Amino acid sequence: MPDSPTLNHAARVLAGLGREIPADAALRRYFVDNPRLGPREKRAISRAVFTYFRWRQWLEGGESGQRQVAAAAALQERFERDPAAVKVETLAARAVPEWLREEMETPADFLRQLQREPPLWLRARPGTGGRLAAALGDSTASPRSADALRYEGRQDLFLTPQFHAGAFEIQDLASQLVGLAAAPNPGETWWDACAGEGGKTLHLADLMHNKGLIWATDRSERRLEVLKRRAARAKLFNYRAAPWAGAAAGPGGRPALPTKTKFDGVLVDAPCSGVGTWQRNPHARWTAVPRDVRELAATQGALLSAVAGSVKPGGRLIYAVCTLTRSETEAVATAFAAAHPDFEPAALPAAARPDPAGPETSAALLWPQALGANGMFIAAWRRR
Repeated sequence: MPDSPTLNHAARVLAGLGREIPADAALRRYFVDNPRLGPREKRAISRAVFTYFRWRQWLEGGESGQRQVAAAAALQERFERDPAAVKVETLAARAVPEWLREEMETPADFLRQLQREPPLWLRARPGTGGRLAAALGDSTASPRSADALRYEGRQDLFLTPQFHAGAFEIQDLASQLVGLAAAPNPGETWWDACAGEGGKTLHLADLMHNKGLIWATDRSERRLEVLKRRAARAKLFNYRAAPWAGAAAGPGGRPALPTKTKFDGVLVDAPCSGVGTWQRNPHARWTAVPRDVRELAATQGALLSAVAGSVKPGGRLIYAVCTLTRSETEAVATAFAAAHPDFEPAALPAAARPDPAGPETSAALLWPQALGANGMFIAAWRRR
């Protein structure tokens, strides 16, 4: 159970939230405004805030913020002791918004996974997972990748010598599987079209052994600056960062591409509703609305069409979204395939399939309860 100072801090964070201010952004701002808080206190406050949103629909609205956070923590502890104590029917009615049932199946194991504390995944540099696990302790490798480690220790990883030496990145397993699905080769030329702060760019660069070239683009120059800092720490330099407005029309009504280069591969890790991250980011359950899904699906389709012409004949196009809605996954992939007959389905590597031992597939819906990580959809094509 959180102590009184943690409850007070969490209540203050919650008081400043709204649809336009995500919980993680509000927490970062709160910690900047309260610099005396240490790492352990920050973790406790963050956990209390996210637990509140996980159990929000069970709470009494008239109670104080502190009482609601405490009640949510008690519900979390009860659930962790006995998940069956909360009926599936109750989870279906309270753990997710009603509109979600129109967009996807919500099986019992999925709903229970959403209510658990999220795991922490690390990505070791290629071939070093075993050494990193031994050095950090409390780490278990995923059967899908020896370099993907589930960390269950309590030390502040940002203070470890391994982090400062660039030996690992904090990256969810589902995100790592996107890089493995891309499977770039050293010396190739790739484009990470929606690079954000560079998690997948750095993974591609590692898989390419720092050889070849990756164009990393994003709307946000601030995010690209974070990418540059992360790349410097990891000593990865085979990339070029550039702002790109995405599928927005430029002169002549067509998207202005950042380069005329033709690529061996293009990764579109598109903006999405983020349903696959709702275990880690439960606030988003109560801010996303059906209109967001429709608008994002249109954006995703436009992004794929915008980059398609930049793929070399024989090159690969990878589409990934950390969501599970039909509109943003199967529907987008089906529409792209119908509109672009010059692309054919390309098999995903075993690690990125729902069942690594199962048959080949070119598209995969990866459920969070199966991965023990975020949910993800991945589709792959090859240009004829």
